[in-house]
Amino acid sequence: MILHSQSSTQPVVYPDSDGQPMSDNTKQFNWITKIKDGLEALFKDDANVFVAGDLLWYPVEGNNVIRRAPDAMVVFGRPKGDRGSYKQWEEANISPQVVFEVLSPGNTLTEMAKKLQFYERYGVEEYYLYDPDRIDFSGWLRSGTQLEVIEEIAGWVSPRLGVRFELTSSNLEIIRPDGRRFLSYVELEQEAEAERQQREKLAAKLRELGVDPDSF
Repeated sequence: MILHSQSSTQPVVYPDSDGQPMSDNTKQFNWITKIKDGLEALFKDDANVFVAGDLLWYPVEGNNVIRRAPDAMVVFGRPKGDRGSYKQWEEANISPQVVFEVLSPGNTLTEMAKKLQFYERYGVEEYYLYDPDRIDFSGWLRSGTQLEVIEEIAGWVSPRLGVRFELTSSNLEIIRPDGRRFLSYVELEQEAEAERQQREKLAAKLRELGVDPDSF
């Protein structure tokens, strides 16, 4: 790919796709969507929090090679809405403050080191990395110009998001400030079905007592 600069006589094209798949397998995909959807639900009522998944982020105007597509990212201070990519100079020069990456077996140490370096260089405040195969979760928090590892990640509360991270022997739990967990689509369906069954049991009990549940 040719590196473009602002001095070029040709307009710079910023592709909306890097040609890479969103995920390598179903487990990684499910975790990406779970985190991204959970973040969207968390900030659904805040018009100035933008959440995206697998969206190319271009931090430098005039350069279409410097770019990354975090598995999930959160930008405070930018409006919701559809974007083909996140061009930082068109977004009040606000970089994503929080990013998540979900490891797959295809990721290499060199690749992940480059991602950390990129996020550190271009202003990310919090970076979280989850390996669902090993149930291994790591985080970095900005201190000055550097992202420093969070030594005690279990029970850690994100300064920006307000969510708490808990590790069990089989899973990562992301818990909202209201105590609700981030849930996958399947888990949301199961929860909705459990609530429906509970309502039906309550209605049946009221009928046994001679009370019409539809009168409430």
